[in-house]
Amino acid sequence: AGSLIAKSLQFHADVTLIDPKEYFEIPWASLRSMVEPSFAERSLIYHKDYLTNGRLVVSKAISISNSQVLTAEGRLFTFEYLVIATGHNDDFPKTRSERLKEFKIENEEIRAANTILIVGGGPTGVELAAEIAVDFPEKRVILVHSGSRLLEFIGPKAANRTLDWLKSKRVEVKLQCSVDLNESSYETKTYVTSSGETIKADCLFVCTGKPTGSAWLKETAFKDSLDSFGRLKVDENFRVKGHTNVFAVGDITDVKESKQGYLAQKHALMAAKNLKVLMSGEKETKMASYKPQTIKVIVSLGRRDAAAQYPWTTLIGRVPGLNQSKGFICR
Repeated sequence: AGSLIAKSLQFHADVTLIDPKEYFEIPWASLRSMVEPSFAERSLIYHKDYLTNGRLVVSKAISISNSQVLTAEGRLFTFEYLVIATGHNDDFPKTRSERLKEFKIENEEIRAANTILIVGGGPTGVELAAEIAVDFPEKRVILVHSGSRLLEFIGPKAANRTLDWLKSKRVEVKLQCSVDLNESSYETKTYVTSSGETIKADCLFVCTGKPTGSAWLKETAFKDSLDSFGRLKVDENFRVKGHTNVFAVGDITDVKESKQGYLAQKHALMAAKNLKVLMSGEKETKMASYKPQTIKVIVSLGRRDAAAQYPWTTLIGRVPGLNQSKGFICR
């Protein structure tokens, strides 16, 4: 969302993009990159390649006032308008080359493993299990999830059909089960589940939820704008409530809808449109209003299939897979 806004506004304003890394990563391509590292060459894009008329600051923002942002190096940046798009916490390396190296290491671990344990049955865990099962059918893949069904943010029909698909690929799914990582032994590669079962796995991937990227805001003038989940409260124009010149988009917001990439893009485009209205001096009534989107979810299942939940139906297989694959064509 942040990258799209910077790209959209770079010829309409003096734009500064502050990001702790030098590249933009297409989030829904990262799991494919783990099984096919060369795919990351297309899905990791230098900020400078699309931000041709803006300023890039490779650093973390650590504090904020009503008119300035402070970075980890102690640099202050004054703004007339600000967009906060810090999403969820991802501890990615600073340089693109380091991130590419991470994908290669993960791929080597997958290739060398006989048994792979994945903890977490949300979209990340499910998609990773599917990617490995399709590309490496000889591997034993075990998916452990604490919930009563996979993909709990979508309907049970889509979740059950996804479970059936995984089982058809010989993925072992253990529901209502957790792994105590503190009691597990990384040296002996032994993991104990809440049911008392011991799993020997050569490779472990933890795909549980990540915290919202808002910790840095809790000691700032925006602390009262955070809800109990650490998300920024925004109005229908994506302005942070209580602030007329500060916008927030993407996963960091309290918009009541699923946190998905295509929705973050919608946030960004509308916020960019509204910023243009304000910068041009037009009346605030000209700003567009956003309505939370009716749930549409597509979860990739390997290279060709996907599980899709639309407001009117649930599909699984090649048809939604073709739709999802369009997002993997990186330019």
